[in-house]
Amino acid sequence: MSHGSRKTADDAGDGPAETVERVSGTGIPVRGNDVDTDQIIPARFMKVVTFDGLGQFAFFDQRFTDDDEKKDHPFNDPAHRGATVLVVNANFGCGSSREHAPQALARWGIDAVVGESFAEIFAGNCLALGMPTVTADHESIVALQEWVDAHPDGEIEIDVAGETVRYGDHELAVAVDDAQRTALVEGVWDTTALMGANGAAVRETAESLPYVELDG
Repeated sequence: MSHGSRKTADDAGDGPAETVERVSGTGIPVRGNDVDTDQIIPARFMKVVTFDGLGQFAFFDQRFTDDDEKKDHPFNDPAHRGATVLVVNANFGCGSSREHAPQALARWGIDAVVGESFAEIFAGNCLALGMPTVTADHESIVALQEWVDAHPDGEIEIDVAGETVRYGDHELAVAVDDAQRTALVEGVWDTTALMGANGAAVRETAESLPYVELDG
């Protein structure tokens, strides 16, 4: 269960979704470059009607042997139970474009990901869940991962609008994609909510399309 928090700003945008200006919580480090979506959520667990329950299968093959024996993995470490900020390395989320990967992380309890770099489609799928993906250089990420190892109960605060990450006595400058920052801070990251809040405009557009037939 998530023990972190997502802080909103009273004067943030007037979008239909929750505004995500800051995210805070304890951290969990997953090391290695090119961690792909099949590692995050193996394909055999994607045969579901809804995303509910996917969290238990996050990093499953990295966490368990074929005989279901636990491996040494951060997601199995009791010290990181309840962590909400995932700290990763380069090209995280590469491979297939499956949206199940960020869905599994979110349902495990992750609210934000800090890393060296992310696959573009993975970052976009995270944004659709209101989950920031922020980046920093290799040395800064390694230092943060080492700090998390030493301080599993230490809080990390991600300021999406200000593009900083604070932990311990440190403040780290990070980069947030301009479109992502705008969408999160203004509360327009949830396209379903956005369309629902603009139902009249959506219907007007649909009525103007010759290939769309509307009932009523």
